[in-house]
Amino acid sequence: MTRYFAIVPAAGSGRRMGAERPKQYLDLCGKPLLWHALTALAGVTRIHTVFVVLSPEDDWWGRFDWSGFGSRLQVLRVGGETRAQSVGNALRSIFAQVAAEDWMLVHDAARACLSVAQVEALIDALTDDPVGGLLAQPVADTLKRADKAARVVETVTRDALWQAQTPQMFRHGLLSRALAQCPGVTDEAGAVEALGLAPRLVAAEAPNFKVTYPQDLALAELILQARSKS
Repeated sequence: MTRYFAIVPAAGSGRRMGAERPKQYLDLCGKPLLWHALTALAGVTRIHTVFVVLSPEDDWWGRFDWSGFGSRLQVLRVGGETRAQSVGNALRSIFAQVAAEDWMLVHDAARACLSVAQVEALIDALTDDPVGGLLAQPVADTLKRADKAARVVETVTRDALWQAQTPQMFRHGLLSRALAQCPGVTDEAGAVEALGLAPRLVAAEAPNFKVTYPQDLALAELILQARSKS
């Protein structure tokens, strides 16, 4: 029977946050930012194991209590310099634990507002898909292309444009092959596309944004607080 696994690359430094600690360990509602992403994935009963990928030099992980996740959470200290390297290293590390047809859900550690319902919807939509796909949201804003002087060159039509999110869900064998052949991509879907395949887009909720700048933390906190009261 095909199984589902989650991979959360968390080996980055998050320099754009300008903080004294890596972004994934910043406080959000009394927990590390990373904790919220892991909680959403662990809340999906169909996900067998959640793998968190850390830098080999990470000395922050042990400063927090992760015991609540039990054995469903496994730490892989094989993080690389890029997201693609971290995910590729993780896929090789778990080769003996999974089958080529098992599904891998790769999720950004900084997307703290992911909900269990969103993950369930993604799995439901892609379980029988021959390629796989990702959560994404249709672009709503007007887009401008700029020159080097930050002046508008053209207005880009937003028709059929989507903003990629995570999780991105592909089978272990396919994703391993795609990342090995296309290591320079910024997301898993890009690597699969480079093989000539067309990942499916699954509509996501707006709150599934990536915490990138300091002000994003405040917004994420408001969303999580409101969700806890509902």
